[in-house]
Amino acid sequence: MENQQQQGPQPIRCRAAVCRAAGEPLAIEEIVVDPPKAYEVRIRIVCTSLCHSDVTFWRMKDFPGIFPRIFGHEAFGVVESVGEHAEEFAAGDAVVPTFLGQCSECLDCRSPRSNMCSRYRFAVRPGMPRDGATRFSDAQGRPLHHFLGVSSFAEYTVVDVNHVVKVNPAVPPSLACLLSCGASTGVGAAWKLAKVELGSSVAIFGLGAVGLAVAEGARICGASKIIGVDINPEKHELGKKFGVTHFINPKELGEKPVSQVIVECIGLAALMNDAFLSSREGWGKTIIIGVEMHGAPLSIPSLQILYLEICHRVHVRRGEA
Repeated sequence: MENQQQQGPQPIRCRAAVCRAAGEPLAIEEIVVDPPKAYEVRIRIVCTSLCHSDVTFWRMKDFPGIFPRIFGHEAFGVVESVGEHAEEFAAGDAVVPTFLGQCSECLDCRSPRSNMCSRYRFAVRPGMPRDGATRFSDAQGRPLHHFLGVSSFAEYTVVDVNHVVKVNPAVPPSLACLLSCGASTGVGAAWKLAKVELGSSVAIFGLGAVGLAVAEGARICGASKIIGVDINPEKHELGKKFGVTHFINPKELGEKPVSQVIVECIGLAALMNDAFLSSREGWGKTIIIGVEMHGAPLSIPSLQILYLEICHRVHVRRGEA
């Protein structure tokens, strides 16, 4: 044991859920996780959750559908070992890995207007962000690819220090793991991006985990009407717990478009288009979160954009006048 400590961290054999081809079931396999290199930490995963983005990329056959791969990017864990130049972390730290990095030094990281680090840019790469290599291999020594710099469907994983955040160890793991993506994405979309104002009205298309987090964020910001749109009727009662005040099931509307119902209520790519058309003219905002599951383009009539741009310019000029 003393000799191992002098040599530093050693490879770890553990289990992981491995996907070897697009759409194929994940298989529990024994894998080898390499020691962390410089600016990296190795984490023992305590709790991980499933994000729909995992499912989206699991189905992809084309780029960036790279296999075999270990999915998962919402997790809570404990630092097992650290590499060189990772002094801000120590074994035993409770942490949450994140798929968006933060160097805290570039223009974007220092600005409140962006959360996209320009030094370590977001990319769906198969390896680590600094050297592009993998830290995973299977029992036969063949490489296994990373996912979003986290790969939390494993008992141990290696993550760059710019993708790790310390958290209070008292936070329940099942809740802390949601901070990696779902909860922070939804609450942040309402609070930081849409900047929901006191007494405003908010429409949320899709009440999954992220959508419910958006509702919670809108509630915290003081929205007076929070409209949830979902084809699952069970989301009506569930949404109320997160602040949803009105519920619309598109399947129950007949020929009437969702956008019309939303306008009346407040005085997939098609769904995104409905969201755009539901936004108030002049100062309404449409915030799109996540990936279109089929990779379909978002199509908005150019005349609609032109009309809303004219309304915005007139509004601004009148304000300046």
